[in-house]
Amino acid sequence: MTAPDVRSAVERIVYGYADRVDAGDFVGLAELFRDATYKGGGPDDPGVVGTDAVLAIQERMIRRYPDGTPRTKHVTTNLVIDADEVHGTATARSYFTVLQQVDDHPLEIVIAGRYHDQFACRDGAWHLTERIIYCDLIGDLSRHLTVDPFRA
Repeated sequence: MTAPDVRSAVERIVYGYADRVDAGDFVGLAELFRDATYKGGGPDDPGVVGTDAVLAIQERMIRRYPDGTPRTKHVTTNLVIDADEVHGTATARSYFTVLQQVDDHPLEIVIAGRYHDQFACRDGAWHLTERIIYCDLIGDLSRHLTVDPFRA
């Protein structure tokens, strides 16, 4: 693969995560983690590996509304990708900001932080191998999550 192909593949995965969670497509989101570790609680989180484990977390923690979505928009910015095509690996860092609007509450930013991702190229395709989520700024998550993430 050439460098633009790496960048394009990584962008599709990083931005695809946001698309899927905002659409309430937790099955599609979990597919991104087929052979990957998900550390939603930062680098000290032991994480979970695989589709079923990530799907269980999403289903348990994220509130969905009657339209089937969490009524959020994940805005992903500041994406920096470093690829080592010789070894078939890449890393990415990005910022996220989550906006939410529900019928009984105005539009607001509920959380912001960073994603640190790792990727590998297998059989000519790039795949996520690890995502660490750093939650830097935390607002009112009561309408977004079904549990307190700091006690879950």
